[in-house]
Amino acid sequence: MKMEKIRNFSIIAHIDHGKSTLADRMLEITNTIEKRKMKAQLLDTMELERERGITIKMQPVRMEYKGYILNLIDTPGHIDFSYEVSRALRAVEGSILLVDATQGVQAQTLTTLNMAKELGIPIIPVLSKVDSPLALVKEVKEEVAKLLDCDIDEIYETSGKTGEGVAELLDGIIEKVSEPTVEYENKDDFRALVFDFKYSTHRGIIVYIRVLDGEISKNTSLIFRGAKEKFNSLEVGIFAPDEQPRESLRAGEIGYIVTGIKKPGVASVGDTITLTKNNLPVLGGYEKPKSVVWASIYPEDSDDFNTLRLALDKLRLSDASFTHDEETSGALGRGFRCGFLGMLHLEIITERLRREFKIELIVTHPSISYEVYFKNGEKKMIYSPVFFPEHGEEEKVMEPWISLNIMMPSSYLGNIMQLFYEHEAEMGGSEDFGDGRVSVYAEMPLRELMRNFFDDLKSASSGYASLSYEMLDYRLADVVRMDILVAEEPVPAFSRIVSRRRIQEEADKTVEKLYNILPRQMFVAKIQAKAAGRIIASKKLSALKKDVTGHLYGGDITRKMKLREKQKKGKKKMLAAGKVNISQDVFLKMMKND
Repeated sequence: MKMEKIRNFSIIAHIDHGKSTLADRMLEITNTIEKRKMKAQLLDTMELERERGITIKMQPVRMEYKGYILNLIDTPGHIDFSYEVSRALRAVEGSILLVDATQGVQAQTLTTLNMAKELGIPIIPVLSKVDSPLALVKEVKEEVAKLLDCDIDEIYETSGKTGEGVAELLDGIIEKVSEPTVEYENKDDFRALVFDFKYSTHRGIIVYIRVLDGEISKNTSLIFRGAKEKFNSLEVGIFAPDEQPRESLRAGEIGYIVTGIKKPGVASVGDTITLTKNNLPVLGGYEKPKSVVWASIYPEDSDDFNTLRLALDKLRLSDASFTHDEETSGALGRGFRCGFLGMLHLEIITERLRREFKIELIVTHPSISYEVYFKNGEKKMIYSPVFFPEHGEEEKVMEPWISLNIMMPSSYLGNIMQLFYEHEAEMGGSEDFGDGRVSVYAEMPLRELMRNFFDDLKSASSGYASLSYEMLDYRLADVVRMDILVAEEPVPAFSRIVSRRRIQEEADKTVEKLYNILPRQMFVAKIQAKAAGRIIASKKLSALKKDVTGHLYGGDITRKMKLREKQKKGKKKMLAAGKVNISQDVFLKMMKND
């Protein structure tokens, strides 16, 4: 196929604006999938994606239409996976900006649009769900036209459900997306960009590539230029949408290479693959995903530690965006400290570990990284509350901040202002979008975003607000470490870093929760919360009592009194030397719904 007949494009949009449904209709209209094999969310291959109705892992597909090859890369819409969008946009020459006709432009729409604009790729504006009785086609078209500074007539109207307007959109893609270009004309000057990869137990790492120059076939000696790892191409092919082997892949095409490599850390997004014999320039990479949320993961059964290690290594082969390092806790045994892109990413990885590898897990309270400057002049990056300095050791603590963009109906503005106050946010500007909607900008500590901000936002706006955020710099933090003591012994697994202004509320809540969960002991056990060098919350767990006089019958009262006094002395002795062994069950209950 000649290069002028190839069109590479992606779909970008806010979550749940109909990307996957539109992709389904395209596959149907281009006869890529037989009608009998067609199912909803075809490109969402993960069970979790189909269950939640969201796209997590990007899936490319090749379609043939009117003599042209159309390579589509579907992208995720959730804010945690915006790095996936940045990958997709680097591998294409054009993008569809999809906007739900019932909801209009949302916060994440603006974020992904800015990415596309920075790369200078053509943007085709499209409305989805125009068949819905709730669709506000005229109003949303005006909104999109203003946003893109384009003519209203240039905006396509489609329905992924009925297929309306999809054929016209495919014609528009052929017309408006430019053909791929090459830098090196020589067939042997092969160069490809890795935009994704997955792992197969039998075939090793399978890299998803965009061929930029030259041609590649089976059994060719290749090299990852970034990782400096050589390999032979065991198979090359295209996505239709299943993997279909081909004799070769040429410049402009999107496809895959089976590498046979079975070790982690070799393939990375944004790396360049070339022939081992040529030394072409390496391509610019992508926006590298950075872990912003940290949590420790332990197996419920310590015998599953090696299984968990293998499971994390396998997931790491197909998802390079999370990190894991081994750690040991006195209470929980051996586990891993893991870094994630956000709370949804953490939830998905832990859910995949449970489902795909059948491992029961204990997941600690998520935290973020802090930059700590000590009084002795030392500076450390702290990822876990356990390593946070004792009160008085630190000179200052810096924490990451984010910039927020929230879009909502203006009637909820008062509720959002209150929410900003509760989450220590600093209000920025606002922009009126017309039709009663407003866009509000603010800056906030990342730790506050993790403190149920998403749920609070849904409640405050009755579910109408949408949110996007970007990482900013590190700023001065007013936080302290809160330790939980049981029988005057600290339990490291319950430690957390809390805002100074909320420390009392958090201490009372945690002590009360543990008091209700922890089984009674043979002696009185204190449950205490300690912060800033003092005890700020405390509760006494009363001891189990045994009726030591139950076996006595008759006789003088002093006999019973002697036995009770003996029991009292025994309990005092136990209190002095007693230690509470906290079971795994207690840890599990404390971690749940925290």
